[in-house]
Amino acid sequence: MHEYALTEQIIAICEEYAAKNSAKSVTVINLVVGESSGYVAESIKLYFDIIAKNSVCENATVLIESIKPMLKCTSCGGLFERKPFSFTCTFCGGDGDSTEIGREFYIKSIEIEA
Repeated sequence: MHEYALTEQIIAICEEYAAKNSAKSVTVINLVVGESSGYVAESIKLYFDIIAKNSVCENATVLIESIKPMLKCTSCGGLFERKPFSFTCTFCGGDGDSTEIGREFYIKSIEIEA
């Protein structure tokens, strides 16, 4: 349910951007959502269609770039994708530590119609 409030904020940011640029509408919103961010991309899209009605974002397309979580090996320093039930480095067999990769959430770009 926290995606609802987040989607409201996305729309508010887009509306502000459109107003500053004297745009008639927002056409495309590009988001980056890490798979470990705690946000469900499909929920954002669902709420967007509901919340954006009667706003400059009403007909905007929401494109979501998904980022897979990565671990960093404590031995070789390599970044690798975690396999289920394992933290073992796929390069050298060392142990993997969590990183911030895959926890991202941000608006990458907003496209408008002038």
